[in-house]
Amino acid sequence: MWCSLSGVGLLSVPYALSSGGWLSLILLLTIAAATFFTGLLIKWCMDIDSEITSYPDIGERAYGPVGRAIVSIFMYLELYFVATGFLILEGDNLYNLFPNMGFEYSWINISGREGFVVIVSLIILPTVWLKDLSMLSYVSATGVLASLVIIGSVLWTGAADGVGFNEKGRALNLNGIPTAFSLYTFCYCAHPVFPTLYTSMKDKRQFNKILLFCFVLCTTGYTLMAILGYLMYGEHVMSQVTLNLPIEEIGSKIAIYTTLVNPVTKYALMVTPIVSAIENRLTCNKKPVSFLIRTMVLISTATVALVVPFFGDLMSLVGALLSNTCSIILPCICYLKISGTYKRWSYELVAIIGIILMGIAIVIFGTYASVEQIVEHL
Repeated sequence: MWCSLSGVGLLSVPYALSSGGWLSLILLLTIAAATFFTGLLIKWCMDIDSEITSYPDIGERAYGPVGRAIVSIFMYLELYFVATGFLILEGDNLYNLFPNMGFEYSWINISGREGFVVIVSLIILPTVWLKDLSMLSYVSATGVLASLVIIGSVLWTGAADGVGFNEKGRALNLNGIPTAFSLYTFCYCAHPVFPTLYTSMKDKRQFNKILLFCFVLCTTGYTLMAILGYLMYGEHVMSQVTLNLPIEEIGSKIAIYTTLVNPVTKYALMVTPIVSAIENRLTCNKKPVSFLIRTMVLISTATVALVVPFFGDLMSLVGALLSNTCSIILPCICYLKISGTYKRWSYELVAIIGIILMGIAIVIFGTYASVEQIVEHL
């Protein structure tokens, strides 16, 4: 569960804090509390109906086939764009390490960042073809260790490599609040996997404690990284804090190389549910067709990464529109329907309505701000 919660959002929390100012840390804690509660709502939905084993099952139990379709669409879109973000992240960080490298073949000339996206896509392609992802699952499980290494390396860079923690920052930047809210929400986008994790547990009574433990640890890590990055680089912090690090220092190199390894192992895990859904829809089990589908999914994400190579803006959009919907809004409205809570007035109903209204506000203002920034950068 910690592996699911602690992901590439760790790199963008300093930028989120820079966007909103110091007081926006309150928003991070608010999002953490809200998404922890919605995680419990998912568990309570499954307790009501033992036949629920996946996130789309919850949507179907609440609103029938339409509910399943809506949950599936948002879930798969989120996975798709997170996978796209992996490619952008790889291209940005490799270009940061090798800024003068370009690629030329015949009449085709590709600049460094775009070239690295293409190369990383080719490296990842064989993993996308795999049917058995058990080995990748074990490797990607080191994401917990990777998060700790990245935080430790950034701390070392600030304390021992001459960067320091001298930036004061701003108390509040109202214009950046939508971006901050969106990126904070992106950090807690693991809810679609909660049903699978809950189903696989031997002692399901421990779910609440494990969920709380993981949320506390991840929120502590996100908060620490946000504070470190903002104190080190202030308003100049980039959408991935690794892009600010001095590449000649050993601490920076450890952070950057750790950042580069993790997405390569996680990409196939992200797109496999999408591929499986397409294959099931086509009811075709032939290997050539499966290879073609998997290759086309990779090509499409690489194309998006090349056309919209703005990691912070794209992840802000994912956080505002997709992560927010999957992790905040859908668990609330599904639980209200399945449990019948909406039929009677209670403090629980008030809390859920408040969370839904917060989620709707993030969708509206966060999506608008993200799209506006993407259009400006195109």
